[in-house]
Amino acid sequence: MDSNNKLARFNAPNSNVSQNFQDDDLWGYIANNQEINFGFNTRIQNHIDWISTQPDYLASISKRAEPFLYLVVSETERQGVPIELALLPIVESDYYPFSYSHGTATGLWQFIPSTGKMYGLDDDWWHEDRRDVLASTEAAIRYLKDLNKMFDGDWLLSIAAYNAGPGRVQRAIDKNLKEGKKIDYWSLDLPQETERYVPKLLAIGSVLKNPALHNQTLTKIKNKPFLEAIQLDSQFDLALIAQWTGLSIKEIYSYNPGLKRWATPEDLPYTILLPQEVINQFSDNLAKQGNRTKISWTRYQVKKGDSLSLIAENYKTTVDQIKSANELNNDLIKLNSYLIVPLAKESEEYYSLSEAQREKSRLNINKNSEKKVYKVVTGDSLWLIAVKHDVTVNELVRWNQIAPSKPLSIGKELVILNEDKKKTELAKIMNTGIDINKKIVYTVRSGDNLSLIAQKYKVKVSEIRAWNDLNEEYILQPGDKLTITINVVNSNLS
Repeated sequence: MDSNNKLARFNAPNSNVSQNFQDDDLWGYIANNQEINFGFNTRIQNHIDWISTQPDYLASISKRAEPFLYLVVSETERQGVPIELALLPIVESDYYPFSYSHGTATGLWQFIPSTGKMYGLDDDWWHEDRRDVLASTEAAIRYLKDLNKMFDGDWLLSIAAYNAGPGRVQRAIDKNLKEGKKIDYWSLDLPQETERYVPKLLAIGSVLKNPALHNQTLTKIKNKPFLEAIQLDSQFDLALIAQWTGLSIKEIYSYNPGLKRWATPEDLPYTILLPQEVINQFSDNLAKQGNRTKISWTRYQVKKGDSLSLIAENYKTTVDQIKSANELNNDLIKLNSYLIVPLAKESEEYYSLSEAQREKSRLNINKNSEKKVYKVVTGDSLWLIAVKHDVTVNELVRWNQIAPSKPLSIGKELVILNEDKKKTELAKIMNTGIDINKKIVYTVRSGDNLSLIAQKYKVKVSEIRAWNDLNEEYILQPGDKLTITINVVNSNLS
């Protein structure tokens, strides 16, 4: 099963970057090397004011960003783009690689499936490239560079297009041209989210230049690689990697959030990220193992009614892998014949952040006062289910990480949360101990005011004003859409 098991090491992907770093803290390096020029703008100031009211904001993000920030900064320099783009994952996902948005966008860079495919990000049974830190970062920056060419080198328009889509930004430009108006970012009529998106990025960059002035205590991130990319030439059971390195299974998934199953992908080679401190230990164990297989196998006798797909499902593997292991040219199998089938080293529950375990944790069949599980029946739609349970379609999509455009399958179980008590669809459910802020969109109802809405979501009126660019004189109208940011998990990850 193994080919060459030598350890292939990378400086992924920044072999020449570290020698150019002059600051010993990555945050300081980013602060001192920003390139995007902009003047004073109230929309930026509103975000700066909000950050100043949240003393733990950048500290909590720093904890999540620590494993990945050096890799992201290095890729911005490798591709020759402004270093501020390394801050975009804060705006997109708060540097939380398991983050979902509306059930379709995922990962640090929140790629949707269609754009991901355009930039070579694949999704198969074993692995999701949109959540893979190296693959998604390289693709995101290529995409931003393409957008920058499209918008004649204007980075504010390019960043806006990353959020809203290039077509939406171009239509806004064409409209202003037709009306004889300016066509810079600040003059365009763009969606509310996009009008806040760019100022938030610029505000974060501004705060980094003087964190103390804005009530922020930044956790230092050393200006050197935290993770190292290792090329694997055979498939590995993640339990074996944990055993060889001393890492917990959660740490392995957290550093490699693209992994979906109990093992690394069968397509080789595969690049895995491991902390530098365990690389030598991993290398020594690999050398001792030699060419012996890195996953377990069982001998299975075909029974009546069996098919390759059924056997693959039962053993949590793929038809292609079974066919490859047994040198089968088609899907035909004979009764009482024997097959070699890959087998996870540990129980299914051990692989705590695999896709299957995240799904089980999300459903959490032991229902409690905070959630209930609804089983889809014939004739159901997201809209009907939302109306029936007095929630919104967007909430159903977000809680269940489903694509709103895909039809619901009969019998599928959906989580419905109590709005007043809900936490988050991943971080709390998986108990990873990772902070994450989530944005919700609230539709103003008759009788609402900012004070009531702030009380409902346990935020401040001033914060709602800042998030939505509302001045003191603005009077809410029924039907207004307000973006509200709530912290849905408290960190306990040391």
